[in-house]
Amino acid sequence: MGVLEDKSRARVFYKYLSKVYDTINPFVWNEEMRAEALAWLDLSRDDRVLDVGSGTGFATEGLLDHVDRVHALDQSEHQMEKALAKFGRRGPVSFYRGDAERLPFADDSFDAIWSSGSIEYWPNPVDALVEFRRVVKPGGRVLVVGPDYPRSEVLQRLADAIMLFYDEAEGDRMFREAGYEEFEHHIQQARPGSPRAITTVARVPEK
Repeated sequence: MGVLEDKSRARVFYKYLSKVYDTINPFVWNEEMRAEALAWLDLSRDDRVLDVGSGTGFATEGLLDHVDRVHALDQSEHQMEKALAKFGRRGPVSFYRGDAERLPFADDSFDAIWSSGSIEYWPNPVDALVEFRRVVKPGGRVLVVGPDYPRSEVLQRLADAIMLFYDEAEGDRMFREAGYEEFEHHIQQARPGSPRAITTVARVPEK
């Protein structure tokens, strides 16, 4: 387990990263990649959507182009403060402090979940994916963006020491273990040579 797959360490890390997050994020995860992923999620305007690990609100901004309201959850108060400054407390975003592995919502509360740049910090990603399946209505959609596993052995060792990186085979294992039957992986990249993202779109099984 990487050093940042610990919730207390991740909160400290984001306390400082929140100051520069919006500046460095486009080099890894940009608007074009976000738009492509949003097309795969195929939202309707009245869908009830949860953004897990919403951070400073980059994904939330994109989601609001497709739905009227977004429910945004993050464990970092510092990241959330940045998002609150963008959207306000009475705007189209409802904010929640919470944990991906223990979502504070009832069963079947949402039509879809989006989560980008968050899974790499979860100590138990399968537990979180099970929670996603619980709170999304049967037939609803779950989209998760994580860091694709590096191909270089040196970078693999470095990645494993920091946080979760995974390839399509590991993505298959996690989603199947969490009870999903239909899902597909997409590899995205901001530019040649930049870190790759693995974006998974899954459908919640009918009960």
